Amino acid sequence: MFNPFKFFGKDIGIDLGTSNILVYAKGRGIVVNEPSIAAVNSKSGQILSVGEEAKKMLGRTPLHIDVIHPLKSGVISDFEMTQEMLKILLRKVTNSNLLNFQKVVIGIPSNLTEVERKSVEDVVIGAGGGHAHLIEEPIAAALGANLPIEDPTSNLIVDIGGGLTEIAIISMGGIVISKSLKIAGDELNQEISKFIKDEFKLIIGEATAEDIKINIAGVIAGGEKLEMNVRGRDISSGLPREVIIRGTHARSAILKPIKIIVESVREIIESAPPELVGDMLKQGIYISGGSALLRGMAELIEKETSISTFVVDEPLTCAIRGIGSVVENYEKLSYILDNPLRQKDITL
Repeated sequence: MFNPFKFFGKDIGIDLGTSNILVYAKGRGIVVNEPSIAAVNSKSGQILSVGEEAKKMLGRTPLHIDVIHPLKSGVISDFEMTQEMLKILLRKVTNSNLLNFQKVVIGIPSNLTEVERKSVEDVVIGAGGGHAHLIEEPIAAALGANLPIEDPTSNLIVDIGGGLTEIAIISMGGIVISKSLKIAGDELNQEISKFIKDEFKLIIGEATAEDIKINIAGVIAGGEKLEMNVRGRDISSGLPREVIIRGTHARSAILKPIKIIVESVREIIESAPPELVGDMLKQGIYISGGSALLRGMAELIEKETSISTFVVDEPLTCAIRGIGSVVENYEKLSYILDNPLRQKDITL
């Protein structure tokens, strides 16, 4: 028999990422993993689709349909669109239009201002959350990687997401030192598009650039020789054309932003307290996020820092698993949350 209150008041966790939105439901695990994209009718303002369905429309829509990213560099750039997109995705959790979640634990970048943090809370509460609790993404990623964040030792995490790279040293449940860069997966895609436009006089779309990054891009010289056929629009003729792109081309395209990320890791290490730097030799460096899967990323950081570097298990879902740990063990782990309890405003 269907119980209409089965999902009423459930606790959930949300990773509101620039590239993907992931939702963790208490007792069920990860229940939503969709691109942070919405397709909107610009004439009526109606949302036509979100997530995977909207992503399929990238570069393929008529003029009156806009495919947008409501989050930029980990920050909400379109409040109303983010809230509506989240509502639609949360309906997949309940299979109902009734959205009433008791507690919502949500991951945020560590560098958000108070205004930006309040904006995240308001979006979550407006989308059906009763109480909004914030957790900084590096702490969530370290928790998801099963690092001993409660111990007085160094836990260096490099979380390379879609719009933001966060580098943080965590000890005793808090961030000792951190740095946020607006250089991450999306920036790498843009650099690949620019390189192919400059070198091959070919214009490609966002999805094609991402395919190149995933399939053949690497960050160190040598290794497996990869290549793929890439189709786009010829700059001169405006007609379709196909070229062969090699792994060496992709590596050249992303070399500059990758160097900035690696240099930033070095800067964090150099700024850390000496005792924690000593701990790093034993603990190592851990990389999470989608771009952690770039070929040779761990090897490059290890070479440049002389510290053992590891890619966490399932880096794409590392942060949401950490958020899920807080959802499942709220009483034990609530001390690592970033803000006090904030209750939804109730209109009488």
